[in-house]
Amino acid sequence: MDRLMDKGLEQLTAMVVKSGQIARKAVNIAVSNFMKGKSEIEEVRKLSDIICTMTTEIEDKSFELIVKYQPVASDLRIINSYIKIAYDFERYGRYAWDILSAHEKLAESNKCINSTNLMQEIVEKVCKMVSISIEALKEHDGEKAKTLAIIEKEVDKLYSSYLERLAEMTERNRTIMCNLLVVRYLERIADHTTYVGEAIVYVSTGEKITLR
Repeated sequence: MDRLMDKGLEQLTAMVVKSGQIARKAVNIAVSNFMKGKSEIEEVRKLSDIICTMTTEIEDKSFELIVKYQPVASDLRIINSYIKIAYDFERYGRYAWDILSAHEKLAESNKCINSTNLMQEIVEKVCKMVSISIEALKEHDGEKAKTLAIIEKEVDKLYSSYLERLAEMTERNRTIMCNLLVVRYLERIADHTTYVGEAIVYVSTGEKITLR
């Protein structure tokens, strides 16, 4: 016999996955616009606001399940992890908005400084991590979630290399400042995907690990 808790958890899963999908859309729009020197900042801001609202709804649903159905330990593990994941998805959206906000306020040229394609590599890897984190969540795939640690280390190395490259530049200071902020936001998104991965591993296996 299906438990009412199981149906509730299915609904909660769907809510968290939808939040992740919207967050992925926000990140993809932000980085695509940044690389092309365009700005759809209002669309990304609206998506970020939607994710924030959904985070609150996910928290409310989580507490509703706890109050109504007295969840067992395995249920609480999932609920607690989903609350954490929802927050990380909210950060994806916020950093996406920050990326275009920084570009709009600071960039002096239409396009970012793409030194030896380092920024492009960071963008591609971070977007890949965002997608993996959402797919791993949908599938409750702990092994897929663990792969985020490998890519996150690559992003950290690229991040350090990019900072060194910017330090060598002496002109276009405002654009350099913009790019510095953007690459930092991208690195933070990468970090948050590993937090999501840790929570997914905990949901799927009960194992508490650190992917950073």
